Amino acid sequence: MTGPFHLVLRDAIRERGLPLERLRSRLAERGIEVGLASLSDWQHGRAWPRRPKSLRAIAALEEILGLPERTLTGLLCSHQPPPFRPRQGVDEYSGPMAELLDALPGARAWRMDVLTSEQVVSVGPDRSPSRLAGRSVARARRDGVDRTVVRYHGAQGCEIERVEVVPRRNCALGKVLRHRDGRVLAAELLFGQELQAGETWAWEAEIRDPEARRTDCAHAFRRPEGTYLLEVRFHPDALPCRVFEYFRADLYVDRHVLTELPLNVHHAVHVTTTGMTSGVIGVSWEWT
Repeated sequence: MTGPFHLVLRDAIRERGLPLERLRSRLAERGIEVGLASLSDWQHGRAWPRRPKSLRAIAALEEILGLPERTLTGLLCSHQPPPFRPRQGVDEYSGPMAELLDALPGARAWRMDVLTSEQVVSVGPDRSPSRLAGRSVARARRDGVDRTVVRYHGAQGCEIERVEVVPRRNCALGKVLRHRDGRVLAAELLFGQELQAGETWAWEAEIRDPEARRTDCAHAFRRPEGTYLLEVRFHPDALPCRVFEYFRADLYVDRHVLTELPLNVHHAVHVTTTGMTSGVIGVSWEWT
């Protein structure tokens, strides 16, 4: 097999049909701990395995993926790595969302550290996840912080003009920008006062999409976060046949199914994570 390292690795993973979570587990069985983000970065050319532990992982992947010896390690030795800009959070400098953030001064600034964040998605009897309620607690990194910016990516068929952002606690709605063709929205939530460095703030807001026909919901990590919880609650008359947790390395790349999630007795599922710095965690479901 010839070609850039990341393409050969990606093709081998697809041919083998192993999810990244399973690859990580197989590596762990060999005493090699590698994160999902690293595996995804390697196969998409965003990072280049250099450290001894990473090189051990690549050699083990050759065996796990059924490749001839040195198929991958040989490419690492014979090719120079592509230029790589260290990634901090998802890419918000391209695509429709970037256009909206460019129009909101300071929208990308790292003004607060998110300590906890919760999102609850309610799927109605018509199978529409039309309501997303969120609650966050964050600490100001500097004096003068008085707002945050929420993002929303509509699904296929979303009428972004009809999507509403509804402040619930400790915030008010500021500017709201929409990209019709891109089906995305960015909105300011104003705290009503300026925070001092080190001061914490808790707020709640809700996003309503009356035309939502999506079968997934996700959260993108733009900066390091503390604890994140995503819960999806289904109406008893609209129970899915299967629900999955998935991971994306960035906003516009393929997703990787991590595990199937069983509904609890309250017709709900949830995923939680701590210390994520980048990537996208989500829940998707299928109907009968």
